[in-house]
Amino acid sequence: MRSDYTYDVPRFKKILARMKEAGCSFVVASGNQYYQLRDLFPGCDDELSFVAENGAFVKDRTEIIFAADIPKETVRFVADLCEGYPEIQNVMCGLRSAYCERGAVSREFFELTKIYCHRLDWADDFREVDDRILKFAVTVPDEKTYYYYDMFRERLEGRLEPTTSGHGAIDLILPGCHKASGLKRLAKRRGISPEQCAAFGDGGNDIEMLKYCGHSYAMANAPEEVKQAARCVCPSNEEDGVLATLEELFP
Repeated sequence: MRSDYTYDVPRFKKILARMKEAGCSFVVASGNQYYQLRDLFPGCDDELSFVAENGAFVKDRTEIIFAADIPKETVRFVADLCEGYPEIQNVMCGLRSAYCERGAVSREFFELTKIYCHRLDWADDFREVDDRILKFAVTVPDEKTYYYYDMFRERLEGRLEPTTSGHGAIDLILPGCHKASGLKRLAKRRGISPEQCAAFGDGGNDIEMLKYCGHSYAMANAPEEVKQAARCVCPSNEEDGVLATLEELFP
């Protein structure tokens, strides 16, 4: 997927057909919302598996096999904590929808978030939302990403864990919940080993997944720590590196 969320659809569908012939599945693994990911693959979503929300939501073709459930007390704790930092912009991600708190973020931020959350609603108070909460997606000033990452790690210890792909984006998820945990659930369901799995990644939230899979590829545009977690480096996402590598794996 390129940075503008486009990809070569005919090329992808040819690769997907070859993967199916070989008895292999294609998994879309992302920190983004399932509904956004589904819309990126129109007409294919029932053929694909999804590890969305950084592992907090896992869907195998037509069946949801895992959805995180953050306790209400933790939701209240996070809401209270973030209110103490006015520059934090917070999105609460639920099973039915994602939510922005009215009065806490701007209309501009709400509209921008719709790019990543195709189901997004306003809420008067996060504490009162009636939904199964998967994670929190926090936006902070880019230069303070790791200041807030460390703050969340300290203040939320034992409740939630922060993960970041950098650039001011921090997800707060249940401990042990990440892209690799989602892949493990799918692999166990299919009866396959990590050595039979391949993964591609370009962000810090891909590291566990790259370490888990026997065939792992960091994109050429990935930070050094991501490249160190992978066995190989492939062309960047702007060069359709995933498709090019899959064509080599499934000639």
